[in-house]
Amino acid sequence: MRRLHLLWTHLPLRLARSRSASFPTGPLILGGQPWTTRVVLDANPAAVELGVRRGMPLGSAHRLAPEAAFLDPQPELDAVAVEAALERLATFSPGVAGVVDPADPAFGLLEVQVDGLERLWGIEPVLAARLIEALAPILPGRPRVGIAGTRFAATVAAATAAPGDRSAMIVGPGDEAAFLGPLPAGLLTPDEDVRARLGRFGLHRIDAVAAIARSALVARFGDEGARIHARAIGEELEPFRPRRTPERLRLGIGLEPPIEELEPLRFVLHRLTAALADQLVARGAATGRVELRLSLDPAFARRGSPTAMSVEQRLPEPSSEAEAIERLLFARLERDPPSVAVSRLELELSEVAPASGQQLALFIPQANRVSRLRWQLARLALAFGDDRIGRVELADPEAPLAEGRWTWNPVEVAR
Repeated sequence: MRRLHLLWTHLPLRLARSRSASFPTGPLILGGQPWTTRVVLDANPAAVELGVRRGMPLGSAHRLAPEAAFLDPQPELDAVAVEAALERLATFSPGVAGVVDPADPAFGLLEVQVDGLERLWGIEPVLAARLIEALAPILPGRPRVGIAGTRFAATVAAATAAPGDRSAMIVGPGDEAAFLGPLPAGLLTPDEDVRARLGRFGLHRIDAVAAIARSALVARFGDEGARIHARAIGEELEPFRPRRTPERLRLGIGLEPPIEELEPLRFVLHRLTAALADQLVARGAATGRVELRLSLDPAFARRGSPTAMSVEQRLPEPSSEAEAIERLLFARLERDPPSVAVSRLELELSEVAPASGQQLALFIPQANRVSRLRWQLARLALAFGDDRIGRVELADPEAPLAEGRWTWNPVEVAR
């Protein structure tokens, strides 16, 4: 199998910069404010030079770089951008993969299976150029591109490609071991202890590790030793798991005459949610995000009035319950009602996936009360404002100071 990897280093910061008209200079740390309990999602080279590392607590990052600018993340917008990139790549190859969570260490790495695509898009260098051109309007900056026969070799090839280079680092079929041989042995494992031990044994290059019997590495490093040896000799460890295209359900209905009041609108919304929820139940699926689109009738509205309105809502948990979905959407409409009469309603359910079962206790009828509480908190946050509704979570019950034993977290009502 031939794999093409596209690597955007510091993609979370790149996306944040692309959404800002004025961006701060100097050390930059993305993840939130230093007094929160979050961790660093990304840091620019100036902050890395000061010792800031991805995944460390923001408070620790602030002690290392007190002069740095701390930026709040927008993980949902980042996920939307990567989803759009994956959708674009799917027009070139049916086998694409990548993570959309900015907290994942692999965020910024997109994978494409390129076997058999030469007749459609040209040889591998031509295909790489086409992919870079297709993704330019979606993800900021030019990615590094690597092509090889294994996931590890393709990732290393992309990482070692020159920044901004228009050509890809291509490893020929069967040449993975020769390509990896001169590189540092520390690339073979993310385990810092194993890296240090490889250095103490004098194994500084990958070809030195490949020359050792696998049984000897297993005796020294256990299962990690087997993985190290397989990577060093160019064996594939991780089977390619292509991304499953997210399923969407959509249903719309025209309104004649257009509706101005919310209560009649709720009756139509009830019909839409019930119809789509029945489809979810029939498929044994649940949705994690819903979007309601309203077409507005400008006939008797003021000049310049909007002609469309959209309400997007992430659910507290994947669900197929029509009533719960309807209540959340109607709460959004009550808070921001349409300014003119509505001529059409269209409801779309996205992030549709198989519903996960829940094991309830036999003698506790309200065992699922925690999930119900999340829905109630989401509705309250919509009605009264995100900053007025929160939840208490235990942080450290044995903390010496009372204020350190718990944290006050806002209710996450993603839009």
